[in-house]
Amino acid sequence: MATMSTWFVTGGSGFVGRNLIRDRLARGGKVRALARSDAAIACVEALGAEAVRGSLDNVDTMTQAMKGCDVVVHAAAKVDEWGAPETFHRVNVEGTEHVLRAAAQAGVRRLIHIGTEAPYATGKPIVQIDETRPFPAPMLPRYPASKGEAELRVRAANSDDLETIVLRPRMIWGNDDSSLLPQIVAAVHQGRFMWIGDGMQFTSTCHVDNLCAAIDLAATSGTPGAAYFITDGPPTPLKPFLTDMLASRNVEIPDRQLPFAIAWNLARTCDAIWTGLRLNRPPPVSRVAVALIGTEVTVRDDRARQELGYQPVLSRDEGLARLAPAATPSSA
Repeated sequence: MATMSTWFVTGGSGFVGRNLIRDRLARGGKVRALARSDAAIACVEALGAEAVRGSLDNVDTMTQAMKGCDVVVHAAAKVDEWGAPETFHRVNVEGTEHVLRAAAQAGVRRLIHIGTEAPYATGKPIVQIDETRPFPAPMLPRYPASKGEAELRVRAANSDDLETIVLRPRMIWGNDDSSLLPQIVAAVHQGRFMWIGDGMQFTSTCHVDNLCAAIDLAATSGTPGAAYFITDGPPTPLKPFLTDMLASRNVEIPDRQLPFAIAWNLARTCDAIWTGLRLNRPPPVSRVAVALIGTEVTVRDDRARQELGYQPVLSRDEGLARLAPAATPSSA
């Protein structure tokens, strides 16, 4: 593995980026990370990486910073549930195009893009799918559609000069989580959280340590131009998993339920009203949220195991045991 190489990371102050920087430095590598604010720069430098001030719009800045780097990991994205569609497109699609252009101009050997299963979300169960399943048309707007389009562009950009790999973790979680866990905790505290159905639908998950291990493998292994689902192993029922996660924060989830059909129809209505009025604040419920947690979402990671040599470095039970009660970061 390329342990002594220099990597360039976008989204270095985010949940995945922070953990990736720690993992890379622990392996003896060097990291340069894009940071667009003083707080992000301070975070990146505190972790031991070299901060590069700039944003995904700054192609020239990224090109200069990527020179001499062997691998680029593109982990930055707008991951919100709601917002202006044009903002999702600008950050997730155009931003990815800019990273690809900079990497090509800098002579980078390989680019690893952090994708997602979200483009498959339609409101119907996603059951043990693998990478041969094409994205649906159309994809749900905002996050799913923009991440799906970004992935397609990454894979199309693969060439002999710049190899591209896409990793698709499902439901990233773990210590230092500034995304999934804080959102659920906030929803519970605000009285907005309800189980859709009985909550026992199966889900795949991906601990951030397992994602970092997959990223390390993807730096030197895998089929250029390919996508790989990354998971913790066999699926788990959602309700006990989230219940155990929140117990680590001394938060008890109320046992309130909403039938899926009602939740989906309500989400469709909210989406239509919020879109028509061009409201940027999130609606009470959206189709994206219902599709991704209200029905089964399970994926297979066989291809990653066969082509990357991937194996989870941490089991789901071990990851839950490590979620000791602690203050959760409020932002990436």
